[in-house]
Formats: sequence, C-alpha cells, structure tokens
Amino acid sequence: MEILKKLTAAFGPSGYEDEVADIIIEEIKDFVDEVKKDRLGNVIAVKKGNGTAKIMTCAHMDQIGVMITNVDKNGFLRFTNVGGLNPHVILSNNVRFKNGTVGTIWYEEKKELKDLKLSNLYIDIGVDTKEEALKKVNVGDFGVFASKFETMGDRISVGALDDRIGCYILMEAVKKMKKPEGDVYFVFTVQEETFVSGALTSAYAIEPDSAIAVDVTGTGDTPETHNMSVKMGEGCAIKVMDKGLICHPQMKKYLTELAENNKIKYQYEVLEFGATDGMAIHTSKTGVMTGVISIPSRYVHSPQEMVDMKDVRGAIDLLTIALENHK
Repeated sequence: MEILKKLTAAFGPSGYEDEVADIIIEEIKDFVDEVKKDRLGNVIAVKKGNGTAKIMTCAHMDQIGVMITNVDKNGFLRFTNVGGLNPHVILSNNVRFKNGTVGTIWYEEKKELKDLKLSNLYIDIGVDTKEEALKKVNVGDFGVFASKFETMGDRISVGALDDRIGCYILMEAVKKMKKPEGDVYFVFTVQEETFVSGALTSAYAIEPDSAIAVDVTGTGDTPETHNMSVKMGEGCAIKVMDKGLICHPQMKKYLTELAENNKIKYQYEVLEFGATDGMAIHTSKTGVMTGVISIPSRYVHSPQEMVDMKDVRGAIDLLTIALENHK
C-alpha cells in the first residue's frame, strides 16, 4: 500500500510525469531484464521470454490537472483544463503546483451555479496583486488537485487513481511474474489524458503482436447514475468496447478463459464515454490485437477517486497470468 500512496502523491500532470517515472523505475528495476525512459518520457521495461512473440502491457502515468492561462491585476489565476474536467466537481478544491504553491478554486459569484463553465472559475493563491502572484506561479504552469489518501475497508479514496492504480497493477505483475513464454514489455505511458501520445509512440517502436492496456472505468452502481453494468467490488472488468476501441475478440476470449480457469472474479465492460491507451495501440503500424483490463472506479476525473482493492488484486492476478502465458 505504501507504494500506491507514493504513486498517487507524486506530481504528474500530462507532459510532466518524471516524478512518477522515477518512482516506477526505482521500484521495478531489479525485477526486469531492461528498463529505460524513451525520448517522450515513457518508461519501457522488458521481461524476456523465448523471443518468439511480443506482448505489450501499459498504464498511463499522467493525471488530470489545470494549466494557468492568465494572472489578473489582483493576483487571481485563470486556467484551462489538462484532461477532462467538470467545473462543478472541482469547485472549492485545492490545487497544488510543482513548487509547493497551493490555491483554492472558486467561481464568479454573479454566475448561476447551474451555468458554470471552466471559464467562470479562478484560483486564489492568497495574494493581492499580479506582481505577488507572479513570484509564485506563471502562465503555462501546471497544477494538480490536492487530495488525501483514505482507506475504507477494502476501498481506497484518493486523487490520481486514474491511472496510478493501473501503474501499480503493472508494477505488482512485474514482481509476481515467473519466466514468461514470450517477451513482455511493460510500458508506463505519458500524456494519455490529453493526446495518448505515449501509447502511440511506444507501440510504434515496440511493434507488439498483442497488447493489454490497464486503466480505470466508470461504474453504474451509484444513485441515479448512467446505465452501466459494471459494479465496484464485482471483479476487474474485461473491456468489450469504449469510444476508441472495439477489443479484439481473441483477446477478450483469452482474458475471459484465463479468469474462469483461475477462478478470478470478472465482469464485462461496455463504456459509452471515454477511451484508453488501447485506442492508439490497436491501430499502430499494421495493427495490434488489443484488450483492456479495467478497474471499476467511482468519481473518475475528480480530486477524490475510489477503487476497491479486491478488484485491483484480481486485475493483478489476471494480468500476471495473461502475460506469463502469451506466446
């Protein structure tokens, strides 16, 4: 659990994932045959098998956040989104910057709450002038949401679980895995929340035969929510389709049979909003047979996301077995 705390506490908005990458490299370097950081910032680790096949698994290191676009004469900061943000969800939350500066998000109070857009929000960092503000932040600076790591039995609540929980699953699979049949590439990608750049470039370089992305997904088990069959605590989810990918039928079958044969609890996921790194991987070069293992998560893209560690443990087991036996 301590490594998950470190991962979720690390500063890593899209394009600035180095802090997360350093934690990952330090943690897995003794369990892989090779590990490197490529030019874009992806961490690529390899466990060698018999060399006859290559499978890639990935999770993204970046998190949602904000970027400062303007500082007004009174020191209030205007910002844009880095990844998908709902203005109602982030209102009154704290934002922290790389240098430790913290501010609170508030809104133009003449605006009706129901009509809020991101352009109606600002960040107050506790100063009175533009000159004071510019000593702490500047246009183009990135911020992430401050959050607290909370445990509630098997459930975890903290920011950046999208997708540090996926990174954690890959890291645990690295440690658990025995000698794989084929060569396994563990890729911790950059910029998924913005342009899926890391998955696009790493898949192009690796040219895997198949791939498994690991990411969070929504649930349909909270009051008056959207119609979705995925429930927290009912097992990791084997994706069927999302807005960027129809998972390859053979990969869906492979993951399903492994889950059933090893008594790993699972459910099927059809996501009608959002996508993952799998969207970029499956169309790389001449195409890659791609599947996705998803972690049911409540309050995705908020400062306090939630997952059930029973689902996480199942995902670790399923991913480990799938990577060991791929050939």
